[in-house]
Amino acid sequence: MKRRIAIIGYGSAGQCAAVLLERDGHHVEVFERVPAPGPVGAGFLLQPSGLQVLWRMGLLEAVLAHGAPVERLYGETAAGRAVMDMRYAGLDPRLVGVGLQRGALFSILAGAFAGHGQVRGGTAIAALEDEGRVLVDGAGRRHGPYDLVVVADGADSLLRGQVGRVRRDRPYPWGALWCLLPAAGWPHLRELRQRYAAARRMVGLLPVGTRPGEEVARLGFFWSLPIAQFDRWHADGVDAWKSSVLDLWPEVEPLLSGLCEPAQLARAGYRDSVLARWHRGRAVLVGDAAHAMSPQLGQGVNMALLDAMALADALRTRGDVHDALAAFERGRRRHVAIYQLWSRWLTPMFQSELDMVARLRDLGLGPVGRLPLARMHMLRVLGGTQQGLFGRLALDEAFVEALARGTARQVQGGQ
Repeated sequence: MKRRIAIIGYGSAGQCAAVLLERDGHHVEVFERVPAPGPVGAGFLLQPSGLQVLWRMGLLEAVLAHGAPVERLYGETAAGRAVMDMRYAGLDPRLVGVGLQRGALFSILAGAFAGHGQVRGGTAIAALEDEGRVLVDGAGRRHGPYDLVVVADGADSLLRGQVGRVRRDRPYPWGALWCLLPAAGWPHLRELRQRYAAARRMVGLLPVGTRPGEEVARLGFFWSLPIAQFDRWHADGVDAWKSSVLDLWPEVEPLLSGLCEPAQLARAGYRDSVLARWHRGRAVLVGDAAHAMSPQLGQGVNMALLDAMALADALRTRGDVHDALAAFERGRRRHVAIYQLWSRWLTPMFQSELDMVARLRDLGLGPVGRLPLARMHMLRVLGGTQQGLFGRLALDEAFVEALARGTARQVQGGQ
């Protein structure tokens, strides 16, 4: 059955849903609060779970053309003591993650969406009426009615409470400063590297490749900082901040040479949102609007892609919209719940003033990760394939082979 569908938000979840639903023959209209949505944003790590979605969409080759294969996640203290050392090969020698610029994924998904040029930018949807079928924007204009409304307006969703039943929705006290830096000269181009001083300071570097129209390979740079200190950081200036970074990690000095003013770094904040219900009437939440969480496990974009695919699959196989939304939520909740739990418990280990917790992390995380059962569980969580305490999200053998071939071509090509 072909439906008229509105999508609110044109981030990763909204873009992916737009592509998939349009391909299934639905009439899709997209509303985005940003006046001119475009290819901007930080770098992130695509896990095997998210990469499999892009493979099913026929977009894996484009992603690999711009992304940077990541084989290892390594974190250490300022003294050089290993805290975390995880390799995807422990799951399967053919698996990797892929560091990617958010702008690259935006461009790839925009190119796959025929309706990209008709996205209604500068239109913030403030309310839903008529069981979610009618949209009301900030100027009071009404849009619809629609057969289905997909709410993908991100972690700071304006509509979360109107559509879902909220159990928890609060901002994390810690956020991050981030920017993209040229990768030239960095020796760890197939690894996510992090360094910690207790849980009070953390710096991370992730290879994120290139983006369409720009051939300079880049690193995603992240610096942990309490939200309440953002303004003070800005007032103190970049030189004082760079001294703190270099005290923790002197080897990154050449990478930071081009940073001269605060405007070169963007600020990021995060939320912890848990809903007892993700849909109401004809409206459904997807992505961070449904289950915002800390970025410690690096799953946000991957969960958004999985949501979009699961929603399209449910609508394709269920004749009734309400049955499809219920089936979508049941399936995705089983996968998301364990990640929200682990994110909540892990965050104080890496972003807090709890020095004793950080010390226990430094002493215990490495040895626990070397235990076979614990290590396999940790690798599945990392790769996005853990489902509940004991279940597993299956990876298609054809996808794993395609990923291995694609990354092998990159190595042969010197990328």
